[in-house]
Amino acid sequence: MGDGETDEPESLGAISLAGREKLDNLIWVINCNLQRLDGPVRGNGKIIQELESVFRGAGWRVIKVIWGSNWDPLLAKDDSGALKERMMEVVDGEYQLNAARDPDFVRDYFFGKYPELKEMGDALSDADIASLNRGGHDPLKVYAAFSEAMQTKGQPTVVLVKTVKGYGLSSQAQSVNKTHQIKKLDLEGLKYFRDRFDLPFSDSDLETLPFYRPDENSSEMKYLKGRREALGGHLPNRRSGHIPLEVPDLDMFDKVLDGSGDKEQSTTMVFVRLLAAMLKNKVIQDRVVPIVPDEARTFGLEGMFRQLGIYSAAGQNYTPEDSEALMGYKEAKDGHMLEEGINEAGAMSAWIALATSYSVNALPMIPLYIYYSMFGFQRIGDLAWAAGDCQAQGFLLGATAGRTTLNGEGLQHQDGHSHILFGTVPNCVSYDPCFGYELAVIMHDGLKRMYGDGERVYYYITLMNENYNHPGLPDNNREAVIEGIKRGMYLLEDNGHDADQAIAHVQLLGSGVILREVQKAARILGEEFNIFANVWSVTSFNELTRDGMACDDYNRLHPMDEEKVPWVTEQLAPHDGIVVAATDYMRNYAEQIRGWLPDSRPYTTLGTDGYGRSDSREQLRSFFNVNAEHIVVATLSRLADEGEVDKRLVKDAIVSLGIDVEQPPAWQPQPHYDHFPDAPAADLSTPNPVPEFTEETDEEIDSEGRAEDEADAKVLNDGDVKE
Repeated sequence: MGDGETDEPESLGAISLAGREKLDNLIWVINCNLQRLDGPVRGNGKIIQELESVFRGAGWRVIKVIWGSNWDPLLAKDDSGALKERMMEVVDGEYQLNAARDPDFVRDYFFGKYPELKEMGDALSDADIASLNRGGHDPLKVYAAFSEAMQTKGQPTVVLVKTVKGYGLSSQAQSVNKTHQIKKLDLEGLKYFRDRFDLPFSDSDLETLPFYRPDENSSEMKYLKGRREALGGHLPNRRSGHIPLEVPDLDMFDKVLDGSGDKEQSTTMVFVRLLAAMLKNKVIQDRVVPIVPDEARTFGLEGMFRQLGIYSAAGQNYTPEDSEALMGYKEAKDGHMLEEGINEAGAMSAWIALATSYSVNALPMIPLYIYYSMFGFQRIGDLAWAAGDCQAQGFLLGATAGRTTLNGEGLQHQDGHSHILFGTVPNCVSYDPCFGYELAVIMHDGLKRMYGDGERVYYYITLMNENYNHPGLPDNNREAVIEGIKRGMYLLEDNGHDADQAIAHVQLLGSGVILREVQKAARILGEEFNIFANVWSVTSFNELTRDGMACDDYNRLHPMDEEKVPWVTEQLAPHDGIVVAATDYMRNYAEQIRGWLPDSRPYTTLGTDGYGRSDSREQLRSFFNVNAEHIVVATLSRLADEGEVDKRLVKDAIVSLGIDVEQPPAWQPQPHYDHFPDAPAADLSTPNPVPEFTEETDEEIDSEGRAEDEADAKVLNDGDVKE
């Protein structure tokens, strides 16, 4: 990598891991040309010394390649140490300046400071000074450094190689701040380059910008081809063939498919049950790797510690505090799960390594990385995109998802946008299930698509921490329900049998935890307003959208063929009525399908646009207008717009359901409330005086402290907190 790129936090953020694990098969080469795109990397300092201290502190071996061989005779003559002293005191910005100037400047500026150095510089010709190269431009020094690095044992190695930006590109581009933006050299610059590297081109040849290629029988070409063959070919090789795994039948998850009975569970706990079933299945158990970033206990996975063991290259050289507990902490050399610490990027990188193992190692693995959904794409977006680009296969589980499901956590954990973000990755398949059987069907389908059929996709599935009863997979129309779950939506509650008696009929769509609010809204509409509502579980608005776009593209490009019908169109077409959708995510998530509703059906979306806040789930859903009451009012309002009910019914419903119509939109900044209107304004014209220091004995301080504590306790005990 480049020296400027080490300023990226992810470049150096985890190098201590390599030192701790003694990864002596790891060698980094950092090209220290002292410049980034706009100017010096460390103009006032020395980037090589800075990096040296960082890597040594992290347990790495550091090899520096700073000065080329032509400096060796001068260093050998440096009896006084003046040359070394001058080398040490010149900062990187000055080294860049010297590389950009002519030999006279270097002779005066670099060698002219000390008498003994001036004498040394005066003895050098212009050609001698021009040949004083940096270590990175000396093949002998570079080869020696690489050879030494290859022999290192017991620790990783970094080779810090000093070079010149734009080396050999003439004064137009060599070591100037604008080097990176220069797109082409003029003829004089090309002549300089030709002469500098002794290329066999005439002046007229240069006008056509010819490529240089050594003769096929030259020693250079033989060497290059030999090294390529030793490395396995001219390009990095991806194993593109599919290695199918035997995927167990869906009944592997029977305990979840049957529902939770009287027991309330979150979908996070349902996932733990599904994971346990996968780890017990002898066909795939050795392929399954759970990954957590220091949050296993949060997600109910601590039982895996003792059962599976946490992988550690060193094993466990200590007795953990909870060694006698049923779920005690256990590290082992043959540990089956990865506990990556407070390190989402590290956990995601481990996931990618496993998710691409089918190609890199011809060994398909099934990684399952579970984390707080809010800390997913926001923190590791580059890695999520890279995972798609390198055709990773596996499961990402965004736990505590949704903006209102993790009550009390405010901005820190309330995710209302991860599905929109993951929807930007073309080969990421994303779902937001509400019930356990939906999650089971989705995960089984993922196993089949990725590991049975060889589709180059990966899955992002959101999980919640809200406990409720989970029904079993419906026996009636079972296959249609399974197909709908996979395609993105299915009819959960068909309330159309009494449509003739209703004053209106509507279609309500919901996903994740808000599906239960939709079910509640359907009951209110039927019991209190004689409006019958079908309830649809939308497991993925993203998948419905992609299906709609695919159908549009096919129909546009095949005008003479039978038109393909998007799944959402096909499902809603037989059912009359307006459509209302509510999710725990921003409205854009549900808005995506508007173009494929049959007959341009009137469509209203409710979502959680705005920042999160600390409150109960009930209050949060009311605040974001996604609770059952708001769904009812949104439905009545849309019916009134279509002339199916009177607007007075909407007004009456707002009153009876206790909805605050003056509440500002959740995405707008909230007004500031002054709790102390009579308090005098603070005088900021002069700073507060610093209190004089007075010596006090420990007894005096302790006495005063106790007195203050007692006074505070009395106020609290008297209940006069406000005053």
